[in-house]
Amino acid sequence: MADAFGRAIRDHHRGDRTEPLLQGDGEETREHPIEEFYFTEFDPESDAGSWLASRLAGPLVDLGAGAGRHALRFQERFETVAVESSPALVETMRDRGVADAREGDMFALRDSFGRDRFASALAIGTQVGLAGSMRGLSAFLADLAFVTAPDATAVIDCYDPDHPEAADLLGYREDPMPGLAHRVLWFAYDGETDPTLYFRLFSPDRLREAAVGTGWEVSAIDRAGSGDGPHYRAALRKR
Repeated sequence: MADAFGRAIRDHHRGDRTEPLLQGDGEETREHPIEEFYFTEFDPESDAGSWLASRLAGPLVDLGAGAGRHALRFQERFETVAVESSPALVETMRDRGVADAREGDMFALRDSFGRDRFASALAIGTQVGLAGSMRGLSAFLADLAFVTAPDATAVIDCYDPDHPEAADLLGYREDPMPGLAHRVLWFAYDGETDPTLYFRLFSPDRLREAAVGTGWEVSAIDRAGSGDGPHYRAALRKR
């Protein structure tokens, strides 16, 4: 299977990248900022980092862990399992010193982990939007509840389609339903193009709605630590 996205990040880490990682929607393309997004050191003591770090405990599962930016710091504090669907990103994390980096599907958690395995979960990078629908988001949250302890916490992030700048996102598509939108884009690198990604964008209210009946509730929403724009982080806790 194509892995343009993962290979570009791996090659960047190893100093072998000679071409940009492109993200596109139709004929519109932009260069994806690899260094900024994946290799800037995460500081859990900073204002933005402390909001996230204070809501997590070990053992932690880091879903869609990328190049291991968060896993590298959290494994210093407690057991951290970093999960990625890209083989090249798993290689990158291991190269960088992530102790437990595994290839896996964040939308098939019950296939990989037993009940109550983790005390907390992290999914930073808006990949939760790949759930594709409200029903898919609820199913993901239910599976996440299965593999986490009764008093577990989680932090995820998304883009808020109700924010006025959401329409500026590459690949943005409107939706007639309030609090929902779509995003469609692809990644290409070194002559290879990954399959097109379909994201669903959920407002915080829609996230709360999807959480009903899953065992989770939204305990806090953070926008300040995400910078200006439609991006937000949500803290979850078990009911």
